[in-house]
Amino acid sequence: MLGELSTFHDTWGFYVHGLSIEAATLPAGWEERTVTVRTLDALGRVENRGLCLEAHDLAASKLYAYREKDRDFVRTLLVEGLVSADVLLARVDELSVDDTTKGRMTKWIQVTADEISGA
Repeated sequence: MLGELSTFHDTWGFYVHGLSIEAATLPAGWEERTVTVRTLDALGRVENRGLCLEAHDLAASKLYAYREKDRDFVRTLLVEGLVSADVLLARVDELSVDDTTKGRMTKWIQVTADEISGA
């Protein structure tokens, strides 16, 4: 298992919390951008396969939730170069949410990207 307090969590220092896709607010086109993750057995054959959200789609969804832990997560993605502020802004624009929410998210991305770059 991959959940909190699992062997996976103890070994790698993080855990996976799955939820239904209906629980997430995602940018248009996210389905075409999913990333396939595979694990191989000892003989190099595919043992497990999963579909994961593309990083910018995940970050946009996390910013929509706008909890402190989600903003921290997205900030780390930006700092580590795992997502680009420009692409993230485009993905936020593809969300089916009200303009006030998009504005808050856009402002947060711009301010955070400026802080990271030292601008």
